[in-house]
Amino acid sequence: MEHHTKKEISRRDFFKIAGSAGLVTAGLTACNDRKVSEGTATQTTLGEMTYRTNPTTGDKVSLLGYGCMRWPTLPGGDEPMDQETINALVDHALAHGVNYFDTSPAYCKGRSERATGTALARHPRNHYFIATKLSNFAPSTWSRDASIAMYRNSFKELQTDYLDYLLLHGVGMGDDGMAALHSRYIDNGVLDFLLKERRAGRIRNLGFSYHGDIQVFDYLLSKQDEYKWDFVQIQMNYLDWRHAKETNPRNTNAEYLYGELAKRNIPAIIMEPLLGGRLSKVHDHIVARLKQREPDRSVASWAFRFAGTFPNVLTVLSGMTYMEHLQDNLHSFCPLQPLTDEETQFLYDTADLMMQYPTIPCNDCKYCMPCPYGIDIPSILLHYNKCVNEGNMPEDRQAENYRQARRAFLVGYDRSVPRLRQANHCIGCSQCAHHCPQNIDIPGELHRIDRFVEHLKQGTL
Repeated sequence: MEHHTKKEISRRDFFKIAGSAGLVTAGLTACNDRKVSEGTATQTTLGEMTYRTNPTTGDKVSLLGYGCMRWPTLPGGDEPMDQETINALVDHALAHGVNYFDTSPAYCKGRSERATGTALARHPRNHYFIATKLSNFAPSTWSRDASIAMYRNSFKELQTDYLDYLLLHGVGMGDDGMAALHSRYIDNGVLDFLLKERRAGRIRNLGFSYHGDIQVFDYLLSKQDEYKWDFVQIQMNYLDWRHAKETNPRNTNAEYLYGELAKRNIPAIIMEPLLGGRLSKVHDHIVARLKQREPDRSVASWAFRFAGTFPNVLTVLSGMTYMEHLQDNLHSFCPLQPLTDEETQFLYDTADLMMQYPTIPCNDCKYCMPCPYGIDIPSILLHYNKCVNEGNMPEDRQAENYRQARRAFLVGYDRSVPRLRQANHCIGCSQCAHHCPQNIDIPGELHRIDRFVEHLKQGTL
């Protein structure tokens, strides 16, 4: 598709051109070629994949979106991208109706955009939608020139001359979300530049991904008449629906975030429907509860169906590293079976039960890495959560399963995290904490886990 880059065209004219080129609907390959049913004006089922309609552009977007933050890598210290496997995953996703691919210059140590672009470029450009982000987190990228250079490099890496969805990345993160918003996007004129790029057609939809500071979220929505956000990306799942603030006081319950978007008819794109996998690796008691209700469904499918049930959701992102993850998620969305009111209440009750188990809200995004002292922060936190969920958290020496749980925690810790990368090497510099989208007090948690490990080793718990 050829774009008018020298002369700006109106958004209406651009969509007219895009539609005539088949950008919106042509070539969307679903699980089969049979049209199953017609939905409402905002949802249709094409083949077996469920699609939602973007009210601004008319895009028919697959309800399952591919999050490209966790692409597979090859063995080796530098973790090179496994392009052959990535290509196979993209091919399988496209063949079964997935047409939304979400990446960022920050993902996979800066390699996700290139790997994603390489895989997608093997297919006709009108068969998929590309979403990427302006990930100017570091102060060295806050200048207008540096931010625009990052934006333009995304076109090169993704091998495209237009972006379907462009996000201001991670607004609200850090100790002062409003100050960061102004420094990264407003005071330097970058947001004004992106609005012009949208008018020119090089950005078809402009939005932002929200983390943390609710003041930033509310401010950006209050400017809707000026900015006209086409979509907003939020963290939403059945645990965060009403318990996000209990997990961390700086977080915001998804019930509020979704409600504010729905009131303004701004489509919601959902990230972390599984909380970085935490909702697929729940406590054994929760697994039994979900399996008793739906023996043939995966634990993860409940979370995906929850997110997809809400009508203002445009797509639900999942970072599918393995083919079995992709295939399982396709079962949830080809087509979606929305939750009944009774099933939704069942999940709310399940979330209440989950709050009894003290897991750390790490979603394995790896924004905290690399640690300057070599600590493998995500692996430490995930091992701790795994032991909580499997009941291998020895409470005291009098507990019935103390010896078994003690051994499982200590042996599993050494297997999961090399000794030189364990929590006892944390000096509390707090460099990691500023980058955590979940606002975890990472040094505090590492020190707590280290004390716990020492008590287990010394038998003084």
